[in-house]
Amino acid sequence: MLKFPDDGNRYELFNGSLVVSPAPTPLHQRAISRLLLILERAAPPGLECLTTVNVRQSPTDFYIPDLVVVSEAVSDAVDLMFAPSDLLLAVEVVSPSTRVHDRATKKAAYAAAGIPLYWRVELDEGPALYIYRLDGESYPEPEVHKAGTAVTLVEPYRVGLDPASLVGSRSQSR
Repeated sequence: MLKFPDDGNRYELFNGSLVVSPAPTPLHQRAISRLLLILERAAPPGLECLTTVNVRQSPTDFYIPDLVVVSEAVSDAVDLMFAPSDLLLAVEVVSPSTRVHDRATKKAAYAAAGIPLYWRVELDEGPALYIYRLDGESYPEPEVHKAGTAVTLVEPYRVGLDPASLVGSRSQSR
């Protein structure tokens, strides 16, 4: 059993190395919350969206994605740790303290773990949504959606959004 301090930081393991990140900024939390609402509203019966869940790939690899989509049946059966195979989608919202891990380390780790879909939200880009689809054991070049352009996605299920709605004022996101 992994034991970490309850100090507001996020603790993850990458190939046995401990990575500690500070609590997310309000803008980061806003983007996660807005995306959670968008995905949850569009989710078909039997699927749900969760934030900051534990995903254990191996004894030396333990991740906490910002947001995931899983089946409700799997969610009901999991006590503490999801397996990577439980995830239909993993999402990371990039912040200054997680930039390298979200863009490279987590992308490679999620691909190696077999997570079929990885979304990366780049807040500094307006924001922009980068969509990676697993091809074998890696994610090829992503599909990129910039703020101000509505897009309809079909994976993990049909959902429409404009990345700009993840960070604007509440009146703009409705």
